[in-house]
Amino acid sequence: MSGDLVIQLGQEALMVVLLVCAPMLGLGLTVGLMVSVFQATTSIQEQTLAFIPKIIAVFVAILIFGPWMLRIMVEFFSGIFIGLPARIG
Repeated sequence: MSGDLVIQLGQEALMVVLLVCAPMLGLGLTVGLMVSVFQATTSIQEQTLAFIPKIIAVFVAILIFGPWMLRIMVEFFSGIFIGLPARIG
């Protein structure tokens, strides 16, 4: 196994991680920003107020984007397991 192959697999793995995490992180960030603006507007300084909406947003993102994320991961891993013998030998 050459170094180029390892670097290519690492790059592909990082791209898959970014694609799979992006919907959850984006929705969590958006909800966190909206809660922060709400807290600043109403002068509510409760530290734990932001956690529950963020958790709910991440669960909703998993429900909505779950099939797409699963398909991306299955394609990546099947590509590794099917294509790796051809890449090595």
